[in-house]
Amino acid sequence: LLSQGEIKFPGYLGTVKAKVHRDIERKLRTVTVSRMPDGRYYASLLVEDGLDSPEPSSEGKTIGLDLGLIDFAVTSDGSKYQNPRHLKKHELNLKRKQRKLSRKKDKTTNKRRKARIAVAKVHSKISRVRSDFLHKLSRKTVNENQVIVVENLAVKNMVKNHNLAKAISDAGWGMFCTMLKYKAEFDGKTYLEIGRFFPSSHLCSNTLLQIPKMDLCVRSFDCPRCNQRHDRDVNAAINIRNEGLRILALGISATALGRNVRPKRYGRKSTTVEAVAVELGSPRSICTQMNVG
Repeated sequence: LLSQGEIKFPGYLGTVKAKVHRDIERKLRTVTVSRMPDGRYYASLLVEDGLDSPEPSSEGKTIGLDLGLIDFAVTSDGSKYQNPRHLKKHELNLKRKQRKLSRKKDKTTNKRRKARIAVAKVHSKISRVRSDFLHKLSRKTVNENQVIVVENLAVKNMVKNHNLAKAISDAGWGMFCTMLKYKAEFDGKTYLEIGRFFPSSHLCSNTLLQIPKMDLCVRSFDCPRCNQRHDRDVNAAINIRNEGLRILALGISATALGRNVRPKRYGRKSTTVEAVAVELGSPRSICTQMNVG
């Protein structure tokens, strides 16, 4: 049972003070209480709203997203969202508290327990600010577009590069794509991932001319066919969008920009992608989280 500023649990827990972030107007299904390493408690409420899932539609604005480390996301419209680098901002504070913890050799003392909680609080701060940034950017992207196209990145393989593993993990690409997907499905919009081997960075978005492989330090290039200078990330985002449009239009044998996105020199043309059926009629659920204790 919920009331103003508190939540009542069955059994010996009784009534506990809580920060309720929104009013619960529908039927409450389950409550899951979690304890974080920094000592905070959260109660996740699963509420059934009784509404059917909207039918997905691809009619509207389409956008392609190219995810990176210098700029977290670059859109096919030319917008760039800088990578906040949350871990780097708190790295010195985290390092100082981890050193204090390492000096506490006796694991049974109260001082070591306090030092451990201090480290956990820094990690919790980094996690929360990263999640806040990803939620806001994903909500903005879903609200402004009907079709969202991204690359299917193999993050687990990419973090094997020890030079970039920390930066890739700090960016949170996988979490961002997950947020985009469920928010788009909840609003009846289309979320699409293209193959990770699609050469989005090595094709001219105007002429589809193959560009020789470039180092990561090269941020722009000149196309010898159209004689235009392209921003590497914006060009990749446009190619991602066009490939997504081509996949969506396969049912009517159309291609992005009136021709095949992948040039013949890369081998066979892209094969037809099977359509995945979306289950309709199932009730949607809303999950909200509150801080308790």
